[in-house]
Amino acid sequence: MTDKKRELILNVFLLRYGHHPAGWLHPTWKENGRPDLNWWVRAAQIAEDAKFHTFFVADFIGRSGELTPEATKNPSNFHFEPFTLLSAIATQTKRIGLVATVNTNFSEPYNVARQFTSLDHLSGGRAGWNIVSSLNPATVGNFGNHDGRTHEQRYERAEEFLQLAKALWDSWDDDAFDHPDREAGIFFKASAAHPLNFHGKYYSSEGLLDYPRPIQGYPVFVQAGNSETGREFAARVAEMTYSSATSLKVAQDYYADVKSRMAKYGRAEDQLKITPGLNVVVAETDQEAQDKYAELQNLVDFSEIEFGGFDLSQYPLDGPLPDLPYDPGENGRGRFQQQLELARRENLTIRQLVLKFRVARGHIQAIGSVKTVADLIEQWFVEKGADGFNVVPPYSIKGLEDFARLVVPELQRRGLFHKEYSGSSYRESLGLDRPDNSNSE
Repeated sequence: MTDKKRELILNVFLLRYGHHPAGWLHPTWKENGRPDLNWWVRAAQIAEDAKFHTFFVADFIGRSGELTPEATKNPSNFHFEPFTLLSAIATQTKRIGLVATVNTNFSEPYNVARQFTSLDHLSGGRAGWNIVSSLNPATVGNFGNHDGRTHEQRYERAEEFLQLAKALWDSWDDDAFDHPDREAGIFFKASAAHPLNFHGKYYSSEGLLDYPRPIQGYPVFVQAGNSETGREFAARVAEMTYSSATSLKVAQDYYADVKSRMAKYGRAEDQLKITPGLNVVVAETDQEAQDKYAELQNLVDFSEIEFGGFDLSQYPLDGPLPDLPYDPGENGRGRFQQQLELARRENLTIRQLVLKFRVARGHIQAIGSVKTVADLIEQWFVEKGADGFNVVPPYSIKGLEDFARLVVPELQRRGLFHKEYSGSSYRESLGLDRPDNSNSE
């Protein structure tokens, strides 16, 4: 029943301490909290050996400014800076795509274009950019950025940021540095350079990028956003989305909606890969997987519960979600709406809501045997709920090892997932075209 025109995409998004809020409390996590490059290299190599398309690195930039009781229990804000980490990983891997998260509110286009150019050349054409524009209050405080941008303004600014980055990557011909003329003493021809004179609403830039055009032309553009503005941004510029969906129906609606918007921007549907998050606990049997998951759930702390900017700690855990004026703020509007709708639809108690969303973060969960997990993946892929998945293991590196050892071979046996990488770059392995230089005749 496999659609032969499509190939399942598998990405992995790891947090060293696990995506489950109690992952670092699980007996499988035995480390301290200091940075550990070897852990990340090992994880990337496991993913590459299993032929994952993407190794995805998030960036919770500047979020450690508060010392609330809840903050002291959360290790997820403490990580390597993505470019530094992925540059190191690039030297220890060969084929897997390397996606770095960069927030357009706390960076400048020239620096980001330069960094991605370097990463793409260091990795042999494997760089990807997860474009985010969130404004976390703690991050704003750390950077002193208090200009009050709205949700729509952040996306507008992010799009101009990307437009300028593309212009910088296109400021050199692909072969500008391939043929230095030693006899004439000319390192490059002036005609191969295309200086910018960019003056937009938010950014200006004049001159040239100080490094050759990326091997891939541009890094692969990844975006995460379920809001109306986010969906339009994805249809217009993204090549892969990291979305969230609580059911196949929700996923199918998102998939059809975003892809239907692409034609008006002159884009074909296969130019965007939709990969919702997949929270997985897999074992030899369904019962064993459920028992493993229960171990994590029993470690969840219910002492402080926040939802939509409102403290729910004063309400009974096993009571219904109260009817309150929730305000998700400028970040995470799409996911918040999904949470609220599901809570109302299924009459979830506060405890159930926490266990569903604080744990799975709005992603679909696959907890069971190899068959159970593979069946869900196949159904979502075949029935157009996803082009693939961003696997988010709930605890440490063990969850990735289990998925690679148990699920990947089954997906390959079913003809859903590749056994070898295709093409020579990350972009080609995803079935995406290399963008032409905008200055090419």
